[in-house]
Amino acid sequence: MSKQTKQQMDTFKLGGALIAMGVVYGDIGTSPLYVMKAIIEGNGGLATISEDFILGAVSLIFWTLTLLTSIKYVMIALNADNHGEGGIFSLYTLVRKSGKYLLFPAMIGGAALLADGALTPAVTVTTAIEGLRGIPQFYAAFGDNQQVIIVITVCIIFLLFMIQRFGTQAVGRTFGPVMFCWFTFLGLMGLINFTDNLSVLRALNPYYAIKVLVSPENKAGIFILGSVFLATTGAEALYSDLGHAGRKNIRVSWPYIKVMLTLNYFGQAAWLLRIKNDAYYQSIDMLNPFFRMMPEEFTVIGVVFATVAAIIASQSLISGSYTLVSEAIKLRLLPRLKIIYPTEQKGQLYIPSVNTILLLVCISIVLYFRTSAHMESAYGLAITITMLMTTILILFYLLQSHVPKLLAFSIFGFFAFIEGIFFISSATKFLHGGYVAVLIALIILGIMLIWHRGNVIEENSSQRVSIYDYVDQIDRLRNDTRVPQTQTNIVFLTTKIKGHKVNKEILYSLLDKRPKRAKVYWFVNVFVTDQPYTKEYYVDMMDTDFIVNVQLRLGFRVSQEVNIYLRQIVNDLMADGRLPRQPQEYSIIKGRDVGDFAFVMIREELTRVTSLSTLDTLVMQAKLAIKKIAFDPVRWFGLEYSDVIVEHVPLVLGERKMVSRLTQINTSDFDDEYEEE
Repeated sequence: MSKQTKQQMDTFKLGGALIAMGVVYGDIGTSPLYVMKAIIEGNGGLATISEDFILGAVSLIFWTLTLLTSIKYVMIALNADNHGEGGIFSLYTLVRKSGKYLLFPAMIGGAALLADGALTPAVTVTTAIEGLRGIPQFYAAFGDNQQVIIVITVCIIFLLFMIQRFGTQAVGRTFGPVMFCWFTFLGLMGLINFTDNLSVLRALNPYYAIKVLVSPENKAGIFILGSVFLATTGAEALYSDLGHAGRKNIRVSWPYIKVMLTLNYFGQAAWLLRIKNDAYYQSIDMLNPFFRMMPEEFTVIGVVFATVAAIIASQSLISGSYTLVSEAIKLRLLPRLKIIYPTEQKGQLYIPSVNTILLLVCISIVLYFRTSAHMESAYGLAITITMLMTTILILFYLLQSHVPKLLAFSIFGFFAFIEGIFFISSATKFLHGGYVAVLIALIILGIMLIWHRGNVIEENSSQRVSIYDYVDQIDRLRNDTRVPQTQTNIVFLTTKIKGHKVNKEILYSLLDKRPKRAKVYWFVNVFVTDQPYTKEYYVDMMDTDFIVNVQLRLGFRVSQEVNIYLRQIVNDLMADGRLPRQPQEYSIIKGRDVGDFAFVMIREELTRVTSLSTLDTLVMQAKLAIKKIAFDPVRWFGLEYSDVIVEHVPLVLGERKMVSRLTQINTSDFDDEYEEE
């Protein structure tokens, strides 16, 4: 990490702390909306809970926040930054040299986190809108009619996804102050109820947390942790959004967030202790302590505030999903998709296809589950998987950072044990809705595995040839006036260049498919670095002035506008005298000495004469099918307004299969057969 980046990471600013509240804590800040509700419903309702159960439940919440969020993420994981960036893929790039199999925990964790991103808007917005039932006027008009809640929720989710294409820079400035007010509101509402019964302070003692796990009053047993875990589902966001807020800002702002959350949970516990035997409250279906504990005059404010906080939390997850997919693409774990940068704000991007998929999935989840109680059954399972995968990668980070092995494995064992229990507890929700989260994660993981395995097959089986062996042919072609000149500069874009060797398909396109005459031939490899914002290039002219082998080294968060970068490189080479100038006789630009570019895009088709195994053949067919649907290389490389040539060439992997030879027969024999017919 550069000294400047490290200084920015470890500098506290009030504005940075507000940004952290708006960007980092949205998900964890909306957990009070549904955690206690889920715990009560999971135990059979208000009539079944006792004082010890309530104290034990809130004690479990407090210590879960302390162990997983405060210690694991705030104290440990935030140290594992990749040049100022966080998240499971950034962590993977830090430790991948420790073992090639570390890619799989990264893929599993990334897929689960994307699945969680699809569930969060549905759960949080639905829960917030259900709070309208606490308003007498609304309840008198609509009662328990869930259809009204669904319509309002779907409209909000639809609008939320529609505004993504315009960017959220202006809205983002308000996120921090709004979330600061939200957390303050959480604390105040909790304090109003908490001060009436200070005995709930006993819940700070972990004895009550342990006691409730084995108590017969706890009908869910250890599986109560599946609902408790919902209190810390946003912990992964603290690490994922490290680059947006900075380590120091997160660490300084977290104590305030933790206190406000604790006050609210303790306030809900105090309110439950006060009304648990009240027949009126026992008769209420889907009782939500968060809204019910508010004084009546604050209910409308609470619902509006909760809805805004849910939207902000959803926005953070949606933006995080774009970033996660972008990183996966640049690490070659997902197909390339169109990425738009709608504003000048650092790190803000928009992926239309991902936005559409998330919108459809979120609305489908709302329509399928209908109530927040049912959605909560699907929520949490995916994120426990992500946390476990992060814990595995953190172990290798600690070992790589020369932390004593005993301490590193002790930290790993401690958190793996806790998260393992949470995973088992959450897994009990599988048949009650958890299968939805698992199915979404498996689909994403399946695409990642196909894409990765396909890349491995191509790298191991495809044939590479040296450009040096064809320099003379290329030289003759560029001077052969019998062949029409395609363009002044022809560019072959590929990720399959190693040194001076390229895939055979490229030279097949250049020399065999349709000979392409030009003055300069460019072979460009875009290499994605482990650092997020690298912009470098390396040039090998191969002892000529007409072949340019370029490696563009771009960070995994940098847009790949190849056309713009090549314009700079050609001017640099001409200024150094390494490339002849290309004066244009006809041009609207006076004195123009750089010719036009034609970019060749090679679309590979798998041939039937390869010797791949049946499984690898299926993988490659699946990869090429996904590539056709998902990947538009023209848009990816920023070439929408450039001269692009798309060519289909056969992709031959491995050794060619032996094809049986035909037998030549005499013409007279053929004529005899014909006459007989």
